[in-house]
Amino acid sequence: MPSSFPSGASSTPALSRPSGSLFIRLCAMMLLEFIVFGSWFATLGLVLATNGLDMIIGTAYSFAALGAIFSPMLLGAIADRYISSQKVLAGVHMVGGILLLLLPGLVAAQAGGAVLGLILVYMLFFMPTLGLTNTIAFRHLGGNDKLFPYVRVFGTIGWIVAGLGVGWAGLSASTGVFVVAAVASFALGIYAFTLPKTPPTGGGRFSFGDLVGAKSWVLFRQRNFVIFGICALLTTICLATYNAYAAPFLGALGIENVAGVLAIGQISEVIFIVTIPFVLVRLGMKWALLGGMVMWGVRFVLFMLAAGDMPWLAIVGIALHGICNDFFLILGAMYVDQVAPVALKAQAQSYFLFVSTGLGAFLGSLVAGQVYNAVVAPSVASGESDLGAWSALWLLPIGASAVTAVLWIVFFRMSEHRATEAAVLADVAAQRDIAAERTS
Repeated sequence: MPSSFPSGASSTPALSRPSGSLFIRLCAMMLLEFIVFGSWFATLGLVLATNGLDMIIGTAYSFAALGAIFSPMLLGAIADRYISSQKVLAGVHMVGGILLLLLPGLVAAQAGGAVLGLILVYMLFFMPTLGLTNTIAFRHLGGNDKLFPYVRVFGTIGWIVAGLGVGWAGLSASTGVFVVAAVASFALGIYAFTLPKTPPTGGGRFSFGDLVGAKSWVLFRQRNFVIFGICALLTTICLATYNAYAAPFLGALGIENVAGVLAIGQISEVIFIVTIPFVLVRLGMKWALLGGMVMWGVRFVLFMLAAGDMPWLAIVGIALHGICNDFFLILGAMYVDQVAPVALKAQAQSYFLFVSTGLGAFLGSLVAGQVYNAVVAPSVASGESDLGAWSALWLLPIGASAVTAVLWIVFFRMSEHRATEAAVLADVAAQRDIAAERTS
């Protein structure tokens, strides 16, 4: 990794290198986490469309994003201060499994309002677990951040297993995906109780500022972190559009076994994720992240071309998922872990999720849903299935990707990190002194 990228030594407690058994346990955690997520989220749009609820696809994904907006900060603060992260992870997944079992009946009854409400409640519980698994992994890797991609790759494998399993069972468009996810959620809930102890590190009294992650806002003293946040927001608009409408688009192209085809994207993740340490050494964090962000725009250009009698280009676009996701979400999590002080790591990871799977996903799903309902849905309802109508939808993420590239290239400077990191740590120390005086 380039020397301009700050080491974790200043903000990560000195822990020993993880044993082989511990490494395997962390990998199993990631595997189960993404089996839960991948079982239903990838083809939710297709499930809703198949059951006569296609008009709420965009809203459903925007409601899912609301869960990432409102809950990760709260549970991140709790994990930082009061309850061990592995116990929070266990409890949340047990509740989540129960909620997932209620969805098949509501979807089959075409109870759109109830479906949306339950998805919102479920995601309020689930979304924080993405940050919690990152926190647990980073804590027990003992500062060996370069090992994180090899742990995280098992999340991708979990998504592949879920996608191939759902596709093989013929459940891509079935409400049975929720049952599969529920079983996996219960399994992870039980397994999480066996994970190594990850006690809270923040200390002090809880306040409204903890609820909204205010202490992690000190990171915004870094211009780089501000630019990172803005670019993450724009990139997630692309991600949200893909999550909501890739499956229906593949179905419109006449592609069968949609879940299995979408799993090609996760297979490419496995290929690219192991290249992260080598890419960081040769390109550095700035250019590696740029590649992940810009490739989203390339993907949707291929989708536009696929609508013109070249459906195979859509599969090529799916196969780019390894670069799109690995070099944005995983590198993003590594970047946040590097710049966040140890007492704020859980909240900082939650803040990244707030932007990447919350606010950006909400805006992207909402706007993409409006475009779909206005342009694509009428052709679907009439039975014409005009593939050209999808082009208007793909222009949204293409534009967001172009703006991201300009902002990142012009304003992000890796060389500024060491000075700003020192300022952040000094500010955190000052806040601790003030808090100590108030509680003494």
